[in-house]
Amino acid sequence: MNLVVVSNRLPFVVSRGENGVRIEPGSGGLVTALRPVLSDRGGCWVGWTGASDPSGEAGAEEALSASRHRLGYELVPVALKASECDGFYHGFSNEVLWPLFHDLLPLCRFSSRNWSVYEAVNRKFAEVAARHCGPDDLIWFHDYHLMTAARELREIGVRSRLAFFLHIPFPPPDIFLKLPWRFAILRALLDYDLVGFQTMRDRRNFLHCVRLLVPSADVSGKGAVASAQLEGREIRVGAFPIGIDAEHFERLAGDPDVEAKAKSLRTDEAGRKIVLGIDRLDYTKGIPEKLEAFRALLTEHPEWRENVTFFQVVIPSREDVPRYREHRTLIETLVGEINGRFTVSGWVPIHYIYRSLEGPRLPAYYRAADVAFVTPLKDGMNLVAKEYCATRVDRDGALILSEFAGAAAQLQGGALLVNPFDVDGMAAALDRALRLSPVERRSRMTRLHRTVREHDVYRWVSSFLEAAVSKDLDDFPRLEEYVPEAVAR
Repeated sequence: MNLVVVSNRLPFVVSRGENGVRIEPGSGGLVTALRPVLSDRGGCWVGWTGASDPSGEAGAEEALSASRHRLGYELVPVALKASECDGFYHGFSNEVLWPLFHDLLPLCRFSSRNWSVYEAVNRKFAEVAARHCGPDDLIWFHDYHLMTAARELREIGVRSRLAFFLHIPFPPPDIFLKLPWRFAILRALLDYDLVGFQTMRDRRNFLHCVRLLVPSADVSGKGAVASAQLEGREIRVGAFPIGIDAEHFERLAGDPDVEAKAKSLRTDEAGRKIVLGIDRLDYTKGIPEKLEAFRALLTEHPEWRENVTFFQVVIPSREDVPRYREHRTLIETLVGEINGRFTVSGWVPIHYIYRSLEGPRLPAYYRAADVAFVTPLKDGMNLVAKEYCATRVDRDGALILSEFAGAAAQLQGGALLVNPFDVDGMAAALDRALRLSPVERRSRMTRLHRTVREHDVYRWVSSFLEAAVSKDLDDFPRLEEYVPEAVAR
């Protein structure tokens, strides 16, 4: 049995430059979680290259094939036209499903044309996957872009085991029912053999929708994995919180280059506490609310002026979408206002960084920060919170975490949970985190570090495979030579 992973994007981005086709590491939670697993155990990854014109695809298959030996697994590209990218990715996926599943209905732009393109592109992904799988393989689809792919595979006669994992939240019935294509999407999801979610809350929302919209489905089970009987088939439905490669982040934390960079950051802010936020540019991440909370901290607790610095890293995302450009402008306006009000000679309260963090920079920022400030308005999981805890090899530091992040269910024992819509409450949590005693910091971080290690990416994959095919990760033999890939953001 082989593992065939299918996602909207490959874990590497293919582009054409002056020197020919170039392959660069991708970013995001899915890539962070699954790339080390396939590098370790082998398999196949099917996805879009990121190119939206034919010239960008030229040479992609050859370049990806040549990288197979180095990576340890096969990369299979799916070619998309610019019109397909527009309707499938920008249109239906990110103007309907993304805001709807994050409870932001007013931001949805419903279009029957984009729905048709979404279905057609799911069919294309299904056809490519079908050509690269055997009858005994497990085909594992990922995220909201590919919710109808199983229906397409069933229609062309594929009988392999099909599994699906949703990385973002699944909305409650009162939100999901607003979707004009609710019946089609829900019925298509039930063509998978296993449907997985990040949290029990998401699984519960999904099963409530099944009971409402597919009354012929007989739902049973109360544990982590329930089941639905429909038309003679059993569909398993479970909660599988995603993890990270915790040991890899621990190793990075001890790297001499990382330690040197972290020391440099601490030296630059000598005598001050460091608060760290790392978020992808997205309106669900709560960055403006976080900035307002930091403003409130400096206003209500003037003793922190010149004694704390906030590093806010924003990772570029969907820069060609007007709403995201507007959101970036809002963030940068707030940063300018706060710095303009509080900056004094020798101290700038907010260091705003708009770029990805590569090499030793990411773990160095984690190591340097006294407090991680992770407050999405709603999030499927949020791996930044887990990465921060994994790098705290000294078992020191504090995590402020949104109660609406999926990670809160696992990390609530050590994190300071906040409501991201409550600016004053977040400011109070910041003040508390900055004042925690060394004993309480270490006690909390020890619990967080242990949880992240115990529930790592390999445990996530094993629990999912056990539910999908009654096998765990140990049933997929390790490759003889495995070198962990460099972390990219």
